Amino acid sequence: MNRLLEKYRNEITPALMEKFNYSSIMESPKISKIVINIGAGDAVANPKVLDDAVNELTLITGQKPLVTRAKKSIATFKLREGMPIGCKVTLRGDRMYDFLDKLVTIALPRVRDFRGVNPKGFDGRGNYTLGIKEQLIFPEINYDKVSKIRGMDIVFVTTANTDQEAFELLKLFGMPFRK
Repeated sequence: MNRLLEKYRNEITPALMEKFNYSSIMESPKISKIVINIGAGDAVANPKVLDDAVNELTLITGQKPLVTRAKKSIATFKLREGMPIGCKVTLRGDRMYDFLDKLVTIALPRVRDFRGVNPKGFDGRGNYTLGIKEQLIFPEINYDKVSKIRGMDIVFVTTANTDQEAFELLKLFGMPFRK
């Protein structure tokens, strides 16, 4: 069984039940999925850029990403509807917990001048979005093979009803929020 899943069942759920006075275990919020998105807008000019982004995301998550396409044409960006402009991965279950574990314990501490993640990334419905400026913080990425430093968006979708519940849930999972 996954280390974080075990921690969730044995430590986090009882702590959340005590703090928010839930009557049932099923009321306590949980992370339902993690979505990782890389936008490669420069893929319009050079399609090979997107292949690099897909390979890097596959290395980081252990799952093959879905290529995202433009929804509408924008002439100023030389963009046509249906052109590939990014990739995303939706993680659930064991892979989700493995990624969260790796993000909190290995990747985030490797960020230069790291003071914690921004606690203002909540959307009002209990979901949290985190932006990362470079993919090099993940141990799977070889620095010498990187052609371009690319950022990514990581969205934590929770079953929490409020931002306070989601904040507490992620904090108990070990997310290093800024004071």
